[in-house]
Amino acid sequence: MDRSNHDMTSLFAQLGIKNSDKEIESFIVIHRGIPEKQQLADADFWSTSQKQFLIEAIELDSDWSEVVDSLDAQLRA
Repeated sequence: MDRSNHDMTSLFAQLGIKNSDKEIESFIVIHRGIPEKQQLADADFWSTSQKQFLIEAIELDSDWSEVVDSLDAQLRA
């Protein structure tokens, strides 16, 4: 059984992005405004490996899918 913590802090670490609460909040503020019809992974600020991780998290309905969905919602607000 996977006992990994799948929260926003862990997601940012997985993506290789600084993951303190302040840095996460700043990232969301800076990148907020993804158009409704654009997929999260298609935003221009992701690297190729980050994009692939996000795609797989959603398509495979992985343990990360809920937190990725949460990030998606926050980046559209």
